[in-house]
Amino acid sequence: MKTVTHINELRNQISQWRQQGLTIAFVPTMGNLHAGHISLITHAHQHADKIVASIFVNPMQFGANEDIDSYPRTMEEDKAKLVVAGTDLLFTPTPDMIYPKGLAKQSYVEVPNVSDGYCGESRPGHFRGVATIVCKLFNLVQPDVACFGLKDYQQVQVITTMVEDLSMPITIIPVDTIREESGLALSSRNGYLTPDEKAIAPALQQNLQWLAQAIKASHANSDSIDFIGLTKKTANAINSTGMHTDYIHVCHAQTLQPASEDDKQLVILAAAHCGKARLIDNLQLNLD
Repeated sequence: MKTVTHINELRNQISQWRQQGLTIAFVPTMGNLHAGHISLITHAHQHADKIVASIFVNPMQFGANEDIDSYPRTMEEDKAKLVVAGTDLLFTPTPDMIYPKGLAKQSYVEVPNVSDGYCGESRPGHFRGVATIVCKLFNLVQPDVACFGLKDYQQVQVITTMVEDLSMPITIIPVDTIREESGLALSSRNGYLTPDEKAIAPALQQNLQWLAQAIKASHANSDSIDFIGLTKKTANAINSTGMHTDYIHVCHAQTLQPASEDDKQLVILAAAHCGKARLIDNLQLNLD
């Protein structure tokens, strides 16, 4: 694996591969890699000749009181994992290289509608930061495909919409969430959990499973689905474990608008605080 820090080094390598007629898959990350990230590399191998990954803790997507300073950074361990996974090129820029004018003077990308609500409401400016850095990295790497984990379902929809709206010739490949045996979705922020918190954290996914079954049962019985009442009951169950629900909503799977009786492709989006960690998860369901 070749590691480059400077933009000109990245572009030179990409140019060489393009001259050879090779296709490129891209996996952008913020580092502190786990099996979920490595599954993205594995999927990328199925779609392209060369695999590019990036590690960049993006300051634009963190709020004023969020964890950018304490966000886990494990570069050497990450490099070793990427080598084993068969990554061809790792791009590790600094904030000064990505935002030479500083954040206040940086042009940005905003994706309306799908960025609103949920994590977009709880973390103002977050998806502006995500869309801007992904757009910039896409311009630098110019991949044919890019892989993103479905654990952050709203982020995948934001990026997919951005690519469509800006006519980028890139195929976005969503990859299923990797979970621990308990059902807890793998996340770099799981490292914030104490042993006691780690024991209760799986209740988030367990209660989403209950909510999905309750929705399916109402639909099967031709009952009117009380989305608001069911989500409130689910939030109360999550809170009873010691976690604190940030939000839980049932949405149309593509638009992320609140679900209606006529919608068949749904996604449940949820976030909850468990100690220092803010956990996000989701569950897709098909009522056809």
